[in-house]
Amino acid sequence: MKRTRVVEALHAKNPLEQILIKGWVRTRRDARGFSFLEINDGSCLKNVQIIVDESVPAFAALKDVNTGAAVAVEGQLVKSPGKGQKWEVHATDLNLLGPADPHTYPLQKKRHSDEFLRTIAHLRPRTNKYGALYRIRSESAFAFHRYFRDRGFYYLHTPIITGSDCEGAGELFRVTTLPVDSTGEKQEALTTETDFFGQEASLAVSGQLEAELAACALSDVYTFGPTFRAENSNTPRHVAEFWMIEPEMAFADLQDNMDLGEDLIKNVTTDVMDNCREDLELFARFVDKNLMQTLDAITGQTYERLSYTEAVDILTRAKIQFEFPVEYGFDLQTEHERYLCEETFKKPVIVYDYPKEIKPFYMRLNEDDKTVAAMDLLVPRVGELIGGSQREERYDVLNGRIIENGINADDYWWYLDIRRFGTVPHAGFGLGFERFLMMITGISNIRDVIPFPRTPKHLEF
Repeated sequence: MKRTRVVEALHAKNPLEQILIKGWVRTRRDARGFSFLEINDGSCLKNVQIIVDESVPAFAALKDVNTGAAVAVEGQLVKSPGKGQKWEVHATDLNLLGPADPHTYPLQKKRHSDEFLRTIAHLRPRTNKYGALYRIRSESAFAFHRYFRDRGFYYLHTPIITGSDCEGAGELFRVTTLPVDSTGEKQEALTTETDFFGQEASLAVSGQLEAELAACALSDVYTFGPTFRAENSNTPRHVAEFWMIEPEMAFADLQDNMDLGEDLIKNVTTDVMDNCREDLELFARFVDKNLMQTLDAITGQTYERLSYTEAVDILTRAKIQFEFPVEYGFDLQTEHERYLCEETFKKPVIVYDYPKEIKPFYMRLNEDDKTVAAMDLLVPRVGELIGGSQREERYDVLNGRIIENGINADDYWWYLDIRRFGTVPHAGFGLGFERFLMMITGISNIRDVIPFPRTPKHLEF
């Protein structure tokens, strides 16, 4: 018999004579002559109630069916007389697929702290909160893909191992096959030339540079994949491994970039709200009481746009004491970004034209020779969600910026080639997928929106 998912059973139009439900037991409640089981298979937030009476052949085996056990139940889907549920299943047969030790199973019918659940990340998807989160994560990923496909963008797979440092910050995970000595250090007698690639290699911090190459042939492309940064940070906004979405458009400038960022966030947020309403409502009840109002503001308003200079002016005149002082020439901190969104404009904000000293070499130099055509899209509660720019398409200017930043131009010969052979204005940005999930769920710690977080001194599972 084909398995019926719990979500299909709960949304059935009519009673069903015989169905097969497979899932994990959330609770078991015994009465004289029968038992109530709450079963969930991860397909939706709600459980389906199973009634097993003593006429079922396997009734005696219920003593081994505890919370966490996996079972297969055959039975009839009938109308439920209980409140809060339309259907229930009257079992005709039950099989215990996988028992769970009631003395050591760590998930019980109570609320567990996020800190505790991080220690059992292999089991936390079975909770209501994380089951809902992973369904939202899945739907969000497909929503991004749908958005770009419907607008003619081509999906590009960029390298995970690279010889280039996109950001120039040096926070890279090195990749090597060179042996190490007893102290864990590379043997000095072995040089980079003897390594696997014959040169220094690392995990990619971005797919942007390769996306630029493809955009200059296909016009509009995007990447969606894992990225890695060896940043020794334990803040609620940083992990070492995360997912990035990076569109790149040829024949586009900063204005086009800002337009794309705003339209993307509005459309994908609306898509997820339409398709994950029940799961989002859980976060609105238990995580962020103002979540739905925040999401309505993100989808229903034109975003504010102002220059970095204007943003600094607003922040320096603010009548609050920031932890990090505001000064022209320094990057905005999360508290500054949130102040602009939550206090000043009460909606998402796009800040553009940053000082060139605080931005990477590839961003297009403005005519004032002081700022670059950069843009950051800021959202309430999270701060920066998108960071991007118009790219520097002029060969001489780009080459000068590379040298100015102390980077070896020879390592970027292929990147400079695009400026020699048919160069065009082009623009793009990076969107942190986990930060989007923080925005749409109200979760405040990035470790709780990625299934198995990688952070300094933590590599479990």
